[in-house]
Amino acid sequence: GFYMFLYLLLAGLLLAGDQLIKGWAIEVLKPADSIDIIPNVLSLHYHENFGAAWGILQGQRWLLLAVTGVVLAVLLAGLLLGKFQGPLMRTSITLILAGGLGNLLDRAFHPGGFVVDYIYFEPINFPIFNLADICVCVGTFLLAFYILFVEGKQPLAEGSAPAGEEPPPEENA
Repeated sequence: GFYMFLYLLLAGLLLAGDQLIKGWAIEVLKPADSIDIIPNVLSLHYHENFGAAWGILQGQRWLLLAVTGVVLAVLLAGLLLGKFQGPLMRTSITLILAGGLGNLLDRAFHPGGFVVDYIYFEPINFPIFNLADICVCVGTFLLAFYILFVEGKQPLAEGSAPAGEEPPPEENA
């Protein structure tokens, strides 16, 4: 109910923010070419990415649209049907959905299927990225953290036993 509304609202706000910033990048940053935020560290550069992360699968618009669409549909269905348990898991899925949809919209509606990227971290010459990429990466990190360190590791209630085992016998005083 209410919590599902909050997850969907979060996804919608992140998606809206992503699309608004990309619109700004097309209108303002593209003609300016670049804007320094922190000189020699962080700057904004307009870039049209016709591939996936780190520029892989260049020109594979329809493959990227199909795979992303299927993954997002499965994640959204799982979220709406309550298949993801706990706030950390739901938050990670929400971030992946918001970012994936942001880049999917770019790929679907820009001529040639490019994604607008604009954040450039200069010290390591990291590929230019965007808010949607941040959402997908943070969501994936949180999902991996959940799977590795949280799922199935909840403390047992006193007197209970792991699945398939009998609880400890009651002590008689």
